[in-house]
Amino acid sequence: MKRRFRQVLYLRLRNFIIPLTVLEDKVGFALSHIISEGNSVLLYLNQKRTYLVKVEKGKSFHTHKGFIQLDELIGKEYGTRTVSSMGVEFVALRPTLRDHVFKMLRRTQITYPKDIALIVMFSGVGPGSRVVEAGTGTGALTSALAFYIKPTGRVHSYEVRKEFIETALKNLERAGVSEYVDVKNKDVTQGIDEKEVDAVILDMATPWLVVPHAYSALKGGGALVSFSPTIDQVVKTVEALMESGFVDVQTVECIMRRMQVERGKTRPETLMTGHTGYITSARKAIKQ
Repeated sequence: MKRRFRQVLYLRLRNFIIPLTVLEDKVGFALSHIISEGNSVLLYLNQKRTYLVKVEKGKSFHTHKGFIQLDELIGKEYGTRTVSSMGVEFVALRPTLRDHVFKMLRRTQITYPKDIALIVMFSGVGPGSRVVEAGTGTGALTSALAFYIKPTGRVHSYEVRKEFIETALKNLERAGVSEYVDVKNKDVTQGIDEKEVDAVILDMATPWLVVPHAYSALKGGGALVSFSPTIDQVVKTVEALMESGFVDVQTVECIMRRMQVERGKTRPETLMTGHTGYITSARKAIKQ
């Protein structure tokens, strides 16, 4: 019986040294620049039409611009141009975390990448972090948190609605991060099971009710980050944070607009996603 040997490269993440080949096998965001069977590929037609597909032998993907034989992409580099049966050119791109978020199955409104980026930054999470999140929703923010705490961290996500959990689990699996997440069908306002966690992330209607539980669950100096669409929610949350002994309490809003770039005509695009929500962050100060 022949044995198959693979070259192992190593990646240093903080104090951990992890074989890159292990990461390639475990996550949906493949590190190799070569497309393999089972990898996800983003077929790019133009900025308004992109398709997230899984590459499988014998399978084809049909669009209004013709079909593409997916197995013809196996062994080629990401960024390869391919032509459909109608002679239309697509580009096979490596999907980013942003692509996975926008292509998720939805039962609720997703958290936008612009807000996810700030939430992750304020939370301070990274490889090895233990995070509590509520609510799970479609799993967009959950997927992002799992992406940043892998391969040795854990996300414990609370969601009260079972139908949301079913959708979120599918999205987590599709993004390749399901093994780093525990999803609980439980009301987080009644308490948090985990202790000594690095961060608590809240995207729910009544975050202020969770603040005392978050304080008990967090390590000293741990972060709480809450995303709320209305300012009334923010006021109640900030008041609860101050009363519970958190410090460095601040609230921001992220508004992003795209630019239409063309020589002599460059200007902001007419349409934009304006207000999505407010991000409130704080850190736990240990009581005397």
